Amino acid sequence: MIDEILEDSQQRMAKSLEALEHNLSKMRTGRAHPSLLEGIMVPYYGVDTPLKQVANVSIGDARTLTIQVWEKTLVSAVEKAIMTSNLGLNPCSAGEIIRVPLPVLTEERRREMVKLVRHEGENSKVSVRNARRDANSDFKELVKEKEASEDDERRAQESVQKLTDRYVAEIDKRLDAKEAELMEV
Repeated sequence: MIDEILEDSQQRMAKSLEALEHNLSKMRTGRAHPSLLEGIMVPYYGVDTPLKQVANVSIGDARTLTIQVWEKTLVSAVEKAIMTSNLGLNPCSAGEIIRVPLPVLTEERRREMVKLVRHEGENSKVSVRNARRDANSDFKELVKEKEASEDDERRAQESVQKLTDRYVAEIDKRLDAKEAELMEV
């Protein structure tokens, strides 16, 4: 039973780290990357459809994304979806190809992005600590129901704490890397 609780808490901590990575990948660092446009939905025959299902997004150069729309009638819809996405991007089309130049990040904007990164990291750490808290309360419940000894509970709590420390350190490592990437000019 203790092993199941440990496994569950490890899975929850891993999901927290995975969610952090996903959120950090969406944060713009001044370099072109197709994942920047991942969350954009385009109206396609009355249904909001992800951009990657109606067009091919690639990197034109270090500061430009190139979008090849599969249907010529969708070019204006894709442009409008990018403009209204609150990403601060201004696409320009040339026939069936849309180019999205990425504006240079100012020092002020970089600092704001670092604050956002730290906030995301703190949310992930809270999630990891919540998994630890839930596991510890489950261990206490096992002792209360006499399904485990107090020594087993103590050892299990130490294991969960080591797991928590490992994931918090991994989160810090990812945050430091993203902050360095954001502050790089």
